[in-house]
Amino acid sequence: MNPRKIAAFALGPLGGAVLGLITIPLMTWFFSKEDIGRLAMLNVVTSFCTLFFSLGLDQAYVREFNEIKSKPKLFKVTFFPGFVLLLIVLCIFISSDNLISKMLFELDSQLLSLLVSIVVLSTFITRFLSLILRMNERGVAYSMSQLLPKLILILIIGAYIAFSARNNITNLLIANVSATLIVCIVYAWSTRDEWLASLNESIDYKYLKSLASFGMPLVFGGLAFWGLTAIDKILLTKLSNFEELALYSVAVSFAAAAAIFQSVFSIVWAPIVYKWAAVGEGLENIYKVNRYVLLVVIILFCLGGLFSWVITFVLPSNYGAVQWVLISCLGLPLFYTLSETTIVGVGVTRRSGFAMLAALLAFIVNLLGNWWLIPILGAKGAAVSTCISFWLFFILRTEFAIYVWKPMPRLILYSYTSLLVIGAVVSTIYGELYNNYLTLFWSVILLSVFIFFKTEFFEAKSWIISKRLS
Repeated sequence: MNPRKIAAFALGPLGGAVLGLITIPLMTWFFSKEDIGRLAMLNVVTSFCTLFFSLGLDQAYVREFNEIKSKPKLFKVTFFPGFVLLLIVLCIFISSDNLISKMLFELDSQLLSLLVSIVVLSTFITRFLSLILRMNERGVAYSMSQLLPKLILILIIGAYIAFSARNNITNLLIANVSATLIVCIVYAWSTRDEWLASLNESIDYKYLKSLASFGMPLVFGGLAFWGLTAIDKILLTKLSNFEELALYSVAVSFAAAAAIFQSVFSIVWAPIVYKWAAVGEGLENIYKVNRYVLLVVIILFCLGGLFSWVITFVLPSNYGAVQWVLISCLGLPLFYTLSETTIVGVGVTRRSGFAMLAALLAFIVNLLGNWWLIPILGAKGAAVSTCISFWLFFILRTEFAIYVWKPMPRLILYSYTSLLVIGAVVSTIYGELYNNYLTLFWSVILLSVFIFFKTEFFEAKSWIISKRLS
């Protein structure tokens, strides 16, 4: 994938993050903390349904894309099983006396239950349609489809404010449903040739069985990963309240700025590494890529530690603690991204059970950590527990990949990540008391990369110069 294609894929996450920095403050000023917390629970359920009902076949689609001639056939056999199952389950829940709205929002509303169902279904469809654009390296279409819903969400919330609409959970959900449906429609139009062609394909159940043998372990891994990313929010509602959940979810949303890096890297990395595996070339570059990703992770953590206070200027005063919670929230996107460079061996050898085990063990640690820390620290406790759990998740993925494939150097990798976790945890819990010392800590870590990563800096400089001259 050349730099132009990478830039095309980066446009969506980058633009989406910029628009997100407008959307988040808008919502915090207009909607109550409780409703912001309820919106976080919607995101938890949406991510669960996408992971679970994909049945691991979305990962099978990515894995097999470069090795099969009929792409429409591959799409149909991976999409339809989960889609039909999700439809059946949603119909059961909708007919069950507003069970959805009661479980998620502690409100009895048929309309809210229906809105949630629409969001879940459209997000599931979007997930598979996005894979078509991603694997065909159609970066501009992929990015534009990400930008449009964020823009629509800003316009709708802006209209609410301008016309003094009711600032309740119903209107907040309507705005999100509109944005979700728009991206689904745009993706459907952009990929119409492939999914329309898939309608004429028959489902080869023998082929489906072989894909399921790869994907089904990922169902359990997906559940464990969902638990790893969602248990903090669920326990905040049970052990604390929707206000603490709102504080935490806003911090996570700002941490999504770091998820730009995660999104772009994940989009670009999976097709490249599996293409290398398909032709048996290029795999020697994995450690070099890991070094560059570690460098970016360190820099982003340090910038978060040094400048998280900036977000207090755009949030209401009752969201002041977000600046400290944010630092630990960076652990999720950054350690996950770093682990994507070290777990390659699990995907190449098709030993997907180890990916499930890593997620399961990290989930158990996060469950226990949240159970212990949330009653004591609230949103800060959830952030600390999740940061530590994702660091463990990264280490487990790395060690399992080494076990099933081949070794890689890890001294610098583990030393730096350990320092980042310690700094993030201390910043979140004691940031207000030891701000000056923590500023010094993050500054020293940032300056140290010029010593330990000087080769990467020289290579990057040479690459930039060569591109300017060419």
